[in-house]
Amino acid sequence: MGSVAVSRHDNASDLPASIVDQVTTIARKNLAPMAPAIDEGTLYPGELLRRLGDVGAWGSHVPKNGAADLCCAIQSIAALGEVCGATAFMAWCQNTLVWYAANSGNSALVAKFADKFSTGQVLGGTGLSNPMKTFFGIEKFKLRGRKVEGGYIVKGVLPWVSNLGSDHYFGTIFEREDESGGIVMFLADCSDPAITLQPCKPFLAMDGTGTYGVQFRDVFVPDELILAEQAGPFVKKIRAGFILLQAGMALGLMKDCINIMDEVGPPLGHVNRYLPQQPVQFRELYAEFEKEGMALAADPYNASDDYWRRVVALRLRMGDAAVAVAHAAMLHCGARGYLKSHRAQRRLREAYFVAIVTPATKQLHKMLAEF
Repeated sequence: MGSVAVSRHDNASDLPASIVDQVTTIARKNLAPMAPAIDEGTLYPGELLRRLGDVGAWGSHVPKNGAADLCCAIQSIAALGEVCGATAFMAWCQNTLVWYAANSGNSALVAKFADKFSTGQVLGGTGLSNPMKTFFGIEKFKLRGRKVEGGYIVKGVLPWVSNLGSDHYFGTIFEREDESGGIVMFLADCSDPAITLQPCKPFLAMDGTGTYGVQFRDVFVPDELILAEQAGPFVKKIRAGFILLQAGMALGLMKDCINIMDEVGPPLGHVNRYLPQQPVQFRELYAEFEKEGMALAADPYNASDDYWRRVVALRLRMGDAAVAVAHAAMLHCGARGYLKSHRAQRRLREAYFVAIVTPATKQLHKMLAEF
C-alpha cells in the first residue's frame, strides 16, 4: 500500500520512514507477539497505542485549511489490521475520536483536547453506535440531557463503547429532554465519578479492546466538552470519515487472509486449487477496494448524495468481503487452521466483527434501500 511521507529532504537517502512504514514496523515487531493476548482479553495495549501516537498514527487526518485526507490513516489502520483485527478496531476508535475533536466548532474543546487526542497523549473512542442506529430508525437515543447553567446534565446507559479506560474520553450524543427535542454531541470523560464503566460479557473476539457498558448517572457535561450543540449537521459533516476509516480494518484483515492462503499453497495447493475461491480473486478485489477507498478518503467533506452512496456501498462490500476471505482462508488451511494456535480461526472471528460493527451489514442494506 502507498504511504504518506512525514517530511521531504533533498537527499532521498535521508528520507525518514513514512507514518505508515513506522506503524507497519511497530505492528510486526511489537504488536504481533501481543495479538493472542489482546484477542483473549488478557491485555489492553494502551502503551502501544500511545507509541503509535508518537509516530503520527493518529494525526494524519487532522483537517488543514478546511480540507482533510484520510488515506494515511486508513493505510495505518490496515497495517495494524494485517496483524491484529482488535488493534485495528482500537485504531479506528482513536482516529474517530480525533476526527470528532478536529471538526468541532467549540474552540475551547479544540484547544484543550485536539492535540492530546491526535498525539495519543489521551486515548479514547466513539459512542456513536446507538445514535447511528437511531438516525436510521433502528433504535432510540439511550442518553437524555437537560440544560443547566454552564452545560448539561446527562443520564442513561450505552451498552458497548470501546477503547476505554478510567482516563479515556469518547464522543457520543444525547437527546434533549426539553421542548426543543434537539440532539447534542459531546465528549464523555471516563474519569467522572458519575460515569461507570461496566465490564461486558466475553465476546467471540476483540475482548482486549477496552469495551464497556457505560452508565451516566446525572453527569454534568460542561460547555467545554460540547462537540456540537446541533449534532445533526455535525454528524453529516463527519459521517463519511466515520465510515471510511473502517476500511482500514477490512483491508488489513483481507491482506492477511490472502497471505494465509498463499502460505499453505506449497503443501496444499494440489488440492486447494479445487476450491471455488482463490487468493488471486481476493487480490483483485483488494486492489479494487483500495482504489475506491483512497479516492473517497481524499474527499471526506463531499456532501453530494452520490458520494455518500459510494461510501455506504463500499463499506457494505468490504464487510461482505472480509467474511468471505476469512472463510476461504479457513478452508484453504483445512485442519491446521482449526487449531486454536493458528491465526486463521482468529481472522474468521474478527471478520464477523467487521461485518457487524456499526454500521452493520443489515443497517447498510437498509441505508442503501432508502436512498
